[in-house]
Amino acid sequence: MFRIRTMNKISPMGLELFPRDRYEVASEIPNPDAILVRSADLHNTEIPETVVAIARAGVGYNNIPVPQCSDCGVVVFNTPGGNANAVKELVIASLLFSSRRILEGINWSASLSDHADEIPDLVEKGKSQFEGPEIRGKILGVVGLGAVGVMVANDAISLGMEVIGYDPFISVDAAWNLSRAVKRADTLEGLLARADYVSLHTPLSDTTKGLLNAEKFRLMKKGSRIINLARGGLVNEGDIIAALETEKLSAYVTDFPTAELLACKKVICIPHLGASTPEAEDNCAIMAVQQLMEFLESGAIKNAVNYPRCRLDQREAHRLLVINRNIPNMVGQITTILAGMNINITDLINHHRDEYAYNIIDTEQKIPDEALTRLKTVGGIIRVRTIEKFE
Repeated sequence: MFRIRTMNKISPMGLELFPRDRYEVASEIPNPDAILVRSADLHNTEIPETVVAIARAGVGYNNIPVPQCSDCGVVVFNTPGGNANAVKELVIASLLFSSRRILEGINWSASLSDHADEIPDLVEKGKSQFEGPEIRGKILGVVGLGAVGVMVANDAISLGMEVIGYDPFISVDAAWNLSRAVKRADTLEGLLARADYVSLHTPLSDTTKGLLNAEKFRLMKKGSRIINLARGGLVNEGDIIAALETEKLSAYVTDFPTAELLACKKVICIPHLGASTPEAEDNCAIMAVQQLMEFLESGAIKNAVNYPRCRLDQREAHRLLVINRNIPNMVGQITTILAGMNINITDLINHHRDEYAYNIIDTEQKIPDEALTRLKTVGGIIRVRTIEKFE
């Protein structure tokens, strides 16, 4: 019986996937095997030693202490793509908001409520101040062609825009899904120089922090518009406010309000609504649960943020899972211990990611406790787990 602790209200569409004869799921479970979380902050929460996995029903994972989890052999999953359609729809809305001055017009109309008899005339006289260009025929630059970026690019093509994309690390799956009408930019600078609109869809890291700054804004067309529903830190706030005030840029739409951005009239601040749809919550919960179940029952890793993707079809009843530091001779030491105890390995896979490695090992014999004890004493091995194949 696997024990799952939920740290937030999780969509029933996800929770219902857990077979009740093999899983116990509740918010108060002591010593769980795994944790299922949405927004709860785990940085100041003691994670029980029994936990082997944490699944975040969402894309971001800043609420999870990933480095500490990695050092303890806890696999951390997220759900990329689960909220892709929700974010894509908000990007399309942002293209229109940033062009047609719809929000300003709505707010202005609301201010006319005390002039009941004059409203029709006032509307006709005042509407010209909210004039804005259509998006059809304009150039959209999509930076980052993951699940969301691909959907934005494809839908923008359908809306009659010309789309150029930049992603030096595009995956094979993303490339298959991308419309052939999307043109490739060889450099970010080349994309920025051509685009009327730029939509960001890249993760935040040391290399992407401040990706768009004063230097990049100088390359862009006068009056360009930027949409950032990915991560606030991708854009240098001071630089973009300056670019808006000098009219180098016409508008900035962001899902990450700050005091400085709210004070700038040309910034449209959305209160982090990118994934706020019931469909996105359902999709993320389903993905998180499926990934947890696959890991707990077969050891397969998909969409982990701290360990390599790894899976192996299980043909034997007995399986050994080993997480270790990515250092020389680890596989040799593991197999030597097993061979010394007359345990025959029928299949083995080893993948690594940065400083960590993961092994799935199938054997003809059940792994005895003595073997597990010996493996745990090997320097560099972080966690050892065995599973028996469900019939």
